[in-house]
Formats: sequence, C-alpha cells, structure tokens
Amino acid sequence: MGTSTPPPASCCAPLGASGLTDEDARVTAELFKALADPHRVRIVNLLAAADGPVCVCDLTPRLGIGQSTVSHHLKKLVAAGLLHREARGTWSYYHLDADAVERLASTADLRAAAARPAA
Repeated sequence: MGTSTPPPASCCAPLGASGLTDEDARVTAELFKALADPHRVRIVNLLAAADGPVCVCDLTPRLGIGQSTVSHHLKKLVAAGLLHREARGTWSYYHLDADAVERLASTADLRAAAARPAA
C-alpha cells in the first residue's frame, strides 16, 4: 500500500494580504504608539464623531482632565500626524488627518479578515 501525502495544513497556507514595507510598518507603528493612552484614544474618538474641527476648550470638560494635560495629549497626536491643528485667535482647533486614519484602518482591517473562511 502506498502512502499519500496529506494536503498542506491550513496553518501553513501562505498569507493572502500584501505585506507592509518596512517604512510603512515604522510609520504606522508611530501612529499606534501615539494612541497608547486611553485619553488619546478618546480624543481621536471625539474628533471622529465631530462635524468639524473641535476647540481644545470643548475637549477638556468631555475628558475630565486639566487643559494642560489635554494640550499635552493633543501635541503628541499632532506630532504623530494623527491630527491637524488650526489656531483661531487664542484657541486651537483640531481635526483628524484622513490619511493617517486610513493607514490605521487598512493596517487592522478586520472586515477583510472576517470575510476569509475559518481554518
């Protein structure tokens, strides 16, 4: 009796998604690193739900932390490229950077993973 070779195990199947370049992975990691704080995640969530740019004075009471702490978190998010800052008189207004949000979404696109058949 001859032995037949079993089909490859599903755990050994090649990855279907195209991989990120090293530079794409580095840049995207910086975006995720900037979100490694619950207050920053809440800021991004509040801005995503807003109809337009939001004043720092409106974020402070919603977050329940001091204005200087909110400003610190906003500065980190701007430096990472997740937010844009616009000065209007003595106040600053913030909105999400659409390209950065798209980069985050495409990196962790769970919809595509959910569409693949289970192993």
